[in-house]
Amino acid sequence: MFNFRPSEEQEQLLARAREFMEKEVYPAEQYIIPGEGLPSHILKPLQQKVKDQGLWAAHLPEEAGGLGLGAVFLGLLNEILGSSPIGPRVFGTAAPDTGNMEILLNAANEDQKKKYLEPLVNDDIRSCFALTEKEVSGADPTGIQTTAKKEGDYYVLNGEKWFISNAGLSSFVIVMAVTDPEAAPHERASMFIIDMDHPRLERVRDIEVMGDFSEGGHWELRFDNCRVHESSMLGNPGEGFKLAQMRLGPGRITHAMRWLGVMNRSFDLMVNYALKRKTRGTPLAEFQSIQNFVADSAAEIASARLLTLHAAWKMDQGEDARKEISLIKFHGAKIINDVINRAIQVHGSLGYSKDTPLESFYRESRAAHIYDGPDEVHRMVVAKRIFKEYKRKMEEVNA
Repeated sequence: MFNFRPSEEQEQLLARAREFMEKEVYPAEQYIIPGEGLPSHILKPLQQKVKDQGLWAAHLPEEAGGLGLGAVFLGLLNEILGSSPIGPRVFGTAAPDTGNMEILLNAANEDQKKKYLEPLVNDDIRSCFALTEKEVSGADPTGIQTTAKKEGDYYVLNGEKWFISNAGLSSFVIVMAVTDPEAAPHERASMFIIDMDHPRLERVRDIEVMGDFSEGGHWELRFDNCRVHESSMLGNPGEGFKLAQMRLGPGRITHAMRWLGVMNRSFDLMVNYALKRKTRGTPLAEFQSIQNFVADSAAEIASARLLTLHAAWKMDQGEDARKEISLIKFHGAKIINDVINRAIQVHGSLGYSKDTPLESFYRESRAAHIYDGPDEVHRMVVAKRIFKEYKRKMEEVNA
């Protein structure tokens, strides 16, 4: 029996988060600086209020400074936080820091945790994750070309990464590099943690992209004989892709959770505007085409929500949720774009303007079809796993 119902304690936390978003976060959106987010003098007091209310870093276990209340609760909370582009930052759950925290929590040694994890959790520093490369398909990162060659007690990294989110604000980067070119595809690479002020690490350029809300840019980085001590490695040699799964799976479902918040806010704006806006003396809400927009959006948001919570529930049970995460990744990406598009259409020229958040939601959401695996790859993953399941059942029946 699936159970997505929050406990009484969790209900209270969600209610506090919802109230804080409405009273504190939404009004602060007017101060967002494109590409930079909220100015520190506005952001830090808001974050302190969140910490004081016991809502900080909900994705982490209690011993690491979080709430440790499971994936279903995290889904319900992120549905609330995702309704604002600054919600995750204010509540200490923003990417790419969240994924890096999970890697450090599971793979870092005690010195690395003290130097990097503790200040990262507290939001004293920021971070980035460097995997993607210009000449390598993002759908198959096993082909990465950045190398890390062993020289005594050191590794020397050479290569380029691009679209590295938040690199402009980061104090350190977690980078994937090939340490054994002859190993099996998923055992070739290792993971290193490197300070961004390393003299042989260059921020080449900030790649301009659609949307205004991404902090720290999307950078091209160059490692030119970047020499780091072997103690900079996270985990063991060849474990790069194994460790990457600690952030990619949870990261994908967290994206889908936040998308629900954007869907809900866009839906609210659409319905409220349709009720008050009149054309030829009649409210838009009385026209069948608008009613279809609303009905279709309500059904699709409900389906995305249930799929997301189901995947989160399986994670809480310790079950394999890879198929379910891929399902919500491509299904949710379509729905968020469709719902925003309808909301803009209902608003007409107002929706196309910057007087509502819809136009910026629209530009930001297009990337949902691409990042953390394109839709086509996730469809393939789902189909392959379904065929595998059916084949196993057939073999059991015929045994």
